[in-house]
Amino acid sequence: MLYKYKDSYKKIAMGLLSFIPDLKDISHLQTELDWYQKDASRFLYLWKNENGDFSGVVGFELVNKQVIVRHIALSPAERNEGVTYKILDELANLYPEAKMMGSLEIAAIITKWEQRKDGE
Repeated sequence: MLYKYKDSYKKIAMGLLSFIPDLKDISHLQTELDWYQKDASRFLYLWKNENGDFSGVVGFELVNKQVIVRHIALSPAERNEGVTYKILDELANLYPEAKMMGSLEIAAIITKWEQRKDGE
């Protein structure tokens, strides 16, 4: 289940975002976290697994009825397409009128997710 980021989740969010190779450096990680917090059109949500543990994070922008996914990171134990697709499913449910898109790094995941969804 997705939970909207709040300051009390900062350490958890930073830990999860640090799984993204470009965000290993703590100063870059902090800059990215600040980037999400400085604009009302940018969002960070944490994913809680079936055991009730935070195990993933998704960051996105909402621009002109488009959800542009910038980051998705999962703890190593949760890394599989099924969990990623659950996160994208919930995100699509939160913004049913919006078209789901992704950054260059995320676009292929979004395409696979859409193909799977269309095939159901």
